[in-house]
Formats: sequence, structure tokens, C-alpha cells
Amino acid sequence: MKKTFLLYGANGYTGELITRYAAERGLRPVIAGRNAEAIKALAEKHGLEYRIFSLDETEKLDTALREVEVVLHCAGPFSLTSRPMLEACLRNRKHYMDITGEIAVFEACAALDEKAKAAGIMIMPGVGFDVVPTDCLALHLKNRLPSATHLSLAFYGKGRISHGTQATMTMNIGKGGAIRENGKITPVPATWKTQEIDFGDEKKQATTIPWGDVATAYYSTGIPNIEVFTVIPPSNLRLLKLSRYLGWLLAASPVQKYLQSKIPPGGPSDKERERSKTLLWGRASDAEGRTVESRLQTPEGYTLTALAALTITRKILDGNFTTGFQTPARSYGADLILEIEGTVRTDVA
Repeated sequence: MKKTFLLYGANGYTGELITRYAAERGLRPVIAGRNAEAIKALAEKHGLEYRIFSLDETEKLDTALREVEVVLHCAGPFSLTSRPMLEACLRNRKHYMDITGEIAVFEACAALDEKAKAAGIMIMPGVGFDVVPTDCLALHLKNRLPSATHLSLAFYGKGRISHGTQATMTMNIGKGGAIRENGKITPVPATWKTQEIDFGDEKKQATTIPWGDVATAYYSTGIPNIEVFTVIPPSNLRLLKLSRYLGWLLAASPVQKYLQSKIPPGGPSDKERERSKTLLWGRASDAEGRTVESRLQTPEGYTLTALAALTITRKILDGNFTTGFQTPARSYGADLILEIEGTVRTDVA
């Protein structure tokens, strides 16, 4: 069997970008998805093998997995799609990766740690923008201050987001926020805390969101108190604040259908991504009042997702993996993010 990977959801915005980057870098994934016309056209464009199946077609799914070493799952929302793919990977003893940002998915993956070890596979969700850069920043701060008990992370993406990302965010809009407190994931109201963040290039008001690091940074660093901030456009911020009081209404099926119908298709163009970048900031502190602070500057989020996912894929195909549930930084170190061209890390304090 040749060493390659299955890229499921290849015809989505991010999946298509990863497919293109893989082909340009000499990787030969087997691409797959439900949309026969789109998958076939993409495969022919890049000279790749392809498979057509939905995740409930167990026999076709298992057949496809027997042909590869690794799965890179890119078909969201992952709260709906990750479980059948994870179960298939465990059945067939194949490594699992995805590009999720959903806390519930990270925790579900963590709960499969022993099963993954027994199967001899690695389960690593979040191999894209969420959570590779912030995960690496978190571990870097922990390495600088081993006694850290509190961790704050923030990011500011200057590019626009894709249809799929907006769809997932909209689906979760009525669910409030989350932080980690004393080791436990704790619900908090949407926009629970706001503060000014100095990203280096500029200062921005940022608000807490239930970002994936609320789950993953704990596994990577052991720090028990974690919160994540981002810069949100004023119109989106108003909607999030409204969700504190009308979350039940915003989560209702008719309202969700309306909100989802208003999401524009596609995502940023190549030129938009080339012009954009992402700024990240982090601070760790301990019980004695000591603090450390660092920043990252990386390529635009979707570009980084494609590059990070393929960097980790290559490592696994080369035999560089740890069985069980893993996070990017825990397996590959805080400097993993520095392998992505265009990334700069700066220690501020």
C-alpha cells in the first residue's frame, strides 16, 4: 500500500485550498466527498485519485480508508461529521486529523485517547488555524514560565472568513461562551470579558470567545485557567451580545435557516489571502505574580490552515507521530508554528 492520505471534504473552500497546496508540494492525496461532480472536477484538475461517498456509507468509507495511512477530515460542521469518521479510523487503524475549532469535538476526541492507543493511531483534531498557532504560543509561554497558572490568548485575523466558517459560527451563536477555570471548561455569557490587546502592529479591543484552545491548551500545557480573545467586527459583536438574552431564539431552526441563507458562498480570494496576515498574542502568569508575554505574526488564517495541515500530514506519513489523542504542540513542540513560512515570534516580556 502506498503511503498517502485521504482528504475528505476536498471540495469545500478550505478542502480545495489544501488539495491545491498538496498537489503543488508533491503530495498525492486521495480526495473524497459527497459531491460527485465537484470532486471529480477537482481530481482531474490536479491529477489525483478520488472517491465519492457520504459518511453514512460505511462500506465505501472503510474501503477508502484501507487505501491510505491518514485521514485529513475537512467536512464540517465537525460536531456533526467528526464522529463517523473517527469511528471509521478506529475500526481501520488509520490516523485521524481534522481542522475543527469546536470545543465539543476536541473533548470528544480526548475521550477516545485509550481507544486510539489500543488501535495504534494518533487522533489530532485542530491541525489548522485553530489551533496550531495558538497551541504553539501557549506551550511557548508555558516553557518560559513553567509555574504558570493562568493563560490568556488572543488573535486578530485581518482577512475575511469562508462560508463554512461562518456557518459553524452561526450554528453556535446561541450557545454562549466558555473558559477553562480550575481545570474545568466553564460556560460564561457571550462576550463575557473585553480588553485591549497590544498585537504589536496595533492595539485592538478584543472579547472572549469559546475558541478551541479552551480545550486543547490545557492538554498541551497543564495550565488550569485559560481564556481566549478575538477582535470581532461591531455588527457581529452586537449580535453576540444580543445572544445573551435571545440565544434560545437565535438557535431556533427557522431563525438558523434564515441566518444561514444570508451567508455568502466561498471565501477570500488568493489575492485577499496574500494581502492579509494574522496577529496573535499571549500572556501567562503564576501565583507569585510573574508574567511572560509573547506575540506571533503568521500568514492569513486559511493559508496557514493549509500549510499547517500539510506539514503535520507529512510528519505522520514519515512515521513521526504519537499514538492516542494529541494536540499539535504537545506532539511537535512549540516551534512547530515556526516551520510555517512567514511566521515570526516575538517575546515581549
